[in-house]
Amino acid sequence: MPFRNFVFLKILIMKKNHLLLIPLLALIFITGCTSSFKEKETPAPLIDMKLFFKNGEKTNFNISPDGNYYSYIANYKNMFNVYVQKVGDENAIRVTNDTIRSIWNYFWKGDRIVFLQDVGGDENFQLFSVTVKGKDLIALTPFPGYRTLVLDPLRYIPGKEKELLIAINKRDKQYFDPYLINIETGQLTLMYENKQNYDSWYTDNDGVIRMATKTDGVNISYLYRNTDKDDFKLLLTTSFKEQFSPQSFDASNKHVFILSNIGRDKVALVEYDPILNKEVKEIYANPDYDLTSIFYDKKNKILASVSWTGERQEDHFFDKVWESRNNGLKEHFKGYEVGFAGWDDAMNKGIVYNYSDRLPGKYYVYDFSSKEATEVANPYYWINEKNMANMKPIVYTSRDGLTIHGYLTLPKGIKPEKIPVVVNPHGGPWARDGWYFSPEVQFLANRGYAVLQMNFRGSTGYGKKFWEASFKEWGKNMQNDITDGVEYLKKEGIADPIRIAIYGGSYGGYATLAGVTFTPDLYACAVDYVGVANLFTFMKTIPPYWKPYLDQWYEMVGDPKKDSLLMAEASPVLHADKIKVPLLVAAGANDPRVNKAESDQMVNALKNRGIEVEYMVKENEGHGFLNQDNQFDFYGAMEKFLEKHLRSKDPNKKE
Repeated sequence: MPFRNFVFLKILIMKKNHLLLIPLLALIFITGCTSSFKEKETPAPLIDMKLFFKNGEKTNFNISPDGNYYSYIANYKNMFNVYVQKVGDENAIRVTNDTIRSIWNYFWKGDRIVFLQDVGGDENFQLFSVTVKGKDLIALTPFPGYRTLVLDPLRYIPGKEKELLIAINKRDKQYFDPYLINIETGQLTLMYENKQNYDSWYTDNDGVIRMATKTDGVNISYLYRNTDKDDFKLLLTTSFKEQFSPQSFDASNKHVFILSNIGRDKVALVEYDPILNKEVKEIYANPDYDLTSIFYDKKNKILASVSWTGERQEDHFFDKVWESRNNGLKEHFKGYEVGFAGWDDAMNKGIVYNYSDRLPGKYYVYDFSSKEATEVANPYYWINEKNMANMKPIVYTSRDGLTIHGYLTLPKGIKPEKIPVVVNPHGGPWARDGWYFSPEVQFLANRGYAVLQMNFRGSTGYGKKFWEASFKEWGKNMQNDITDGVEYLKKEGIADPIRIAIYGGSYGGYATLAGVTFTPDLYACAVDYVGVANLFTFMKTIPPYWKPYLDQWYEMVGDPKKDSLLMAEASPVLHADKIKVPLLVAAGANDPRVNKAESDQMVNALKNRGIEVEYMVKENEGHGFLNQDNQFDFYGAMEKFLEKHLRSKDPNKKE
């Protein structure tokens, strides 16, 4: 399993993805169901802002390998910590005690909880483990300033019950060396000294590293070895524009399941023979969307399903047993999306969850034999889905003929005619928006704003051509796709032309700044959250472990030397004299992705011109605010800002 695909999914928190260039590939599958709420629409009551962003009482559930315990994260002194509860008991034990920064990333290994934690949002994660009783806390990788990644949890592998395969960039901050680590002692065993500067690793069903990749910045070379005693040999080299993503070895550990768009526009699932160095067959493809992940049952060594995102999450099953389990869940939770969050080693019990665009989600213990689901947590019980707004998929055409998919959320019970709109472009930019519960979107809709989200060119999941259409188009055609969405709402009579705001984080923050800079008459105000302001300075401050990919950035965004004019044209701070409207800017002091200096530059440029700007900096945050109090501060400021600069322009508002 490649470390770049091993993502700890924040299930059901559903915060907006502000992370720059981090695609989320789930390790679980999600099944799509159609939500149908037919009650008569009446306006929703005004809901306290904090209820949208308040930490869930219990979330991120999982179950122990022996099935005797389940775990979750819950609030402790305004920070998320890990709790463990014996199945059938009413009382839980808190096993972590962090009062400075919330813990999000954790998992089970044997009878211990393993978790990752950084310092103040610097993303230099360190690995810890603790017993189910909250005892014997061990700092497994106590290396401040360095980053630890989990390559393979080594589940279902005899003899590896107390070991993980991890990677650390301690020898060289740009590259990671793989280690075997004992979760009880912290003993590290170097598995490969990465002097060749490989940048990702792939393991087989026995946890042996069999494949690796390296890049010259633009091209990616895939290397293979038959055993851990062999040297790596070149398999193939692809352009970064082509996807060749190993997902899992097959049961024989001879062939590899690959998500590939080589020779195709859309990513398909193929079977690959590394000895013969050729694609054996295409297993599955969707004509309209890229496939995004597979579910491989490692216990039974079965390819179970493949997933993709259309308007919602979709799956195709190869295994009848897992298909039956999936169908049973769909039948049990009609009207909701449903998925597995984990299961015990024997597959007797699992944790499942459901959610929709109007429900943050609930957790259940699921019995594999009886197919009965028992609710164990409703983490956001204060969210009444009847008071939430529907998120509706939409489609419009860009000025140069591209089909743009998006989502429109209209305030509940309000006639959608000339209403205020918040345009909300996603981060990434090579990511995408989807159909799920978004606290931000629901908060804004509850305040009477329509929310427009769009998957502009470059958004993932729509094929190679659509993605490549974004290259060197920051502030240009990518921005035009956003503008065309606004014009679509105006043409439909939904948007009040004088009450349109734009808000986004990370790349969405850049798009926010670009929107008020390059289309200064389109928006009434803007909120920039950890956004890029200057493409030149942004390129100079990227994390060291991104530098091997710098040439890709040059081709996708621009080369500071060869494309200096293009980058200057696309850098909002260099055109701040065009901005007319008020801004709210927020930044994390420890942001390793978009340095705080980006926000400083824009705020200073606006203040020098007398443009109204509010600036919020949190000293204990990084790329996006995780601490609850900081979220309350930010969204509280946003609420007041939009009330002042958007709602106040309502011609029908009574004083």
